[in-house]
Amino acid sequence: MKVLDTFAGAGGFSLGFEKAGCEIIGAIETDAWATDTFAYNHPEAIVLKAKIEELTDDDILKAFRGNRPDIILGGPPCQGFSICNKENGDPKDPRNSLFEEFVRVGRLLDPQIMIMENVPNLIKAKTLNKELVLDIIELELKELGYYVYSDILEAVRYGVPQIRKRLFVVASKKKLQKPFPDPTHAPDSDDLFALDLTKTPTLWEAISDLPDIEAREGSEEMAYTSEAHNDFQNSLRNGSGKVYNHLSMKHSKRMIERFMSMACGQSGSDVPDHLKPIKRNSNGVISDNVYDQNNRRMHPDRPCHTIPASFYANFVHPFKHRNFTAREGARLQTFPDNYVFKGKPTVVSHKLLAREGRFDEKYLCQYNQIGNAVPPLLAEAVARNILSQL
Repeated sequence: MKVLDTFAGAGGFSLGFEKAGCEIIGAIETDAWATDTFAYNHPEAIVLKAKIEELTDDDILKAFRGNRPDIILGGPPCQGFSICNKENGDPKDPRNSLFEEFVRVGRLLDPQIMIMENVPNLIKAKTLNKELVLDIIELELKELGYYVYSDILEAVRYGVPQIRKRLFVVASKKKLQKPFPDPTHAPDSDDLFALDLTKTPTLWEAISDLPDIEAREGSEEMAYTSEAHNDFQNSLRNGSGKVYNHLSMKHSKRMIERFMSMACGQSGSDVPDHLKPIKRNSNGVISDNVYDQNNRRMHPDRPCHTIPASFYANFVHPFKHRNFTAREGARLQTFPDNYVFKGKPTVVSHKLLAREGRFDEKYLCQYNQIGNAVPPLLAEAVARNILSQL
């Protein structure tokens, strides 16, 4: 089965389908660094770096008509990401959003399957007219001739060592008896014995074999320093001879001291006052704004919290006095070690970059690309379930 990934990002969605036996023929992505990542890791694919709404029908047909996809994937931003003039329409209506571009590509290429991934809250979202956004999305896909199914899947139930829920909408030309996969894993013993499932790896079981580095250490490319300790680690080593993107943040001495004072489960709001963040340009005045979700030390013996796009500032390593590296985040997302992320590891805020005219850095950094991705192992479970019915 041939797959085209729209709103492709770094390619986690595609990678899961590739692992299930599909051929990744192409991608559409607007971000330069994410496009570089996708193209590097899928060298046979046609990768269009463009805003999808600026591609004409002819552009899309010219690229993919001769090698039409059987499956189209995508995570179009819907509610609140209107591309229309807000004075001319409801910005919460998916028909005024990039979702319409996902539908347009489906209309042009007529695949057997279309799968959309999005945030779980979309299931509750309503337009200004109180219509459910999901109802509109399903109706649009039905009008293209698809049977449409939706559900929220928990990544931790499919072997991903991370508490992450995502909404999937599956549109199929063939009626599916079981549109979504049964759980294969569970993080706690009650479900394991009741449902005969495999135990979900913990955070430490996912990353403990990676090179042991402190703050300010590591490299974009380095050798392994130990053997894999379990099947999960072996599977993500994937025959790789090296570790990529395992570079630690350059924390200040004071930041390291702050981390040293934190136990598992604690965050920046729990540290002694003299170690709390200082207001900018204040000559040492402690900030009143300490965010409980920032710099929380993770528990090693549990799955990690949801890896967001900004996870370089969200989580502290369970044992080291530093934030996670990009590679540790990639492990928790279930990317294999030989999947290389391009672009800079981190960048300052996009607002600051725009203000200073540093547009050559206003792209998705490695951490952003990893945090935005669909976990490949979750995508693989979705793929295998659908492929078994076609």
